Amino acid sequence: MANILVLSEVSLDKDLSKPSIQVLKTARALADSTSSSLITLVIGGSLDSNKLKDQTGFCGVDKLIIASDTSLEQFNAEIYKKIFLKVIKDLNPDYIFGVNSTITGDLFPAASFHTNGGLAMDCTDVTLDGSTLNITKTMYSNKVISKLKFSSEQKPKLATFRPNTLMPKDVQAKTPEVITETVSIDQGSLKIKIKEVKKSESKEVSLTEAAIIISGGRAMGSWDNYKILFETADVIGAAVGASRAAVDSGYAPHKMQVGQTGKTVSPQLYIACGISGAIQHFAGMGSSKVIVAINKDPNAPIFKKCDYGIVDDLFKVLPILKEEFAKLLGKELVSK
Repeated sequence: MANILVLSEVSLDKDLSKPSIQVLKTARALADSTSSSLITLVIGGSLDSNKLKDQTGFCGVDKLIIASDTSLEQFNAEIYKKIFLKVIKDLNPDYIFGVNSTITGDLFPAASFHTNGGLAMDCTDVTLDGSTLNITKTMYSNKVISKLKFSSEQKPKLATFRPNTLMPKDVQAKTPEVITETVSIDQGSLKIKIKEVKKSESKEVSLTEAAIIISGGRAMGSWDNYKILFETADVIGAAVGASRAAVDSGYAPHKMQVGQTGKTVSPQLYIACGISGAIQHFAGMGSSKVIVAINKDPNAPIFKKCDYGIVDDLFKVLPILKEEFAKLLGKELVSK
């Protein structure tokens, strides 16, 4: 029987992250098609084993491995890598999956190197044909959709998946076996030490995990004008982004930037407000399921790439959209 190992990640609230749930359910479907066992590893500090057992069980996990220790409260690539490689050595899995993130960006290349396994990062789809793993990913700023096939003899096969690109169906819940992985780290031998982590006080929805994103471009004119984006986002539960032009103009911080030199996102709905649609911006949001563009320039390139377009002043359109969204969702708007 083959084993599929998923490195799952948790949110700040120690809940299983939404992208990890997407990967787990996708892996469960693959496991069912090949009579494989689904195992997941969760690494972190102060983890609630009962809560994770319920959450991973809902994703159809057969075995849950938890590595929890105070030394794991903050991500330290050196420590996490030792735990990850030990679990891989113990299990000898055929497939290793994870969310494309800063964590897997460190751990998966290391695992590929130490196991001589094949690796594909930032994938958007996956299928299994017997023991042959087929993955899909975009390349060259979303201009190319690449179909890659792992050699059936290669083991393990590693892949990470872009958040919100996998849309698995619900799976049959299970009661996973819970295993506690002993964490034994000699702190004195560590080359990497985390001295301080500064967390944002913002409670905004994460761009990379958001199902809906509303972004503003240079046409926003100032940071103050982003208020209408945040107000609309509050109504529909969206994250707020910005184009590089807006960031370079000083209208928004770099953490909000979507594009080739910013964050790559794949929401169900992307609303581009006053964004011309440069190829660099499209590289970061081109895999969005539905793209809506609002721009008063009818010749803006974004209209060649969007699903729906509104040719008008965004400052006239957004207040109307906000009100209509509120009516549709049964929410009461509060004047600020």
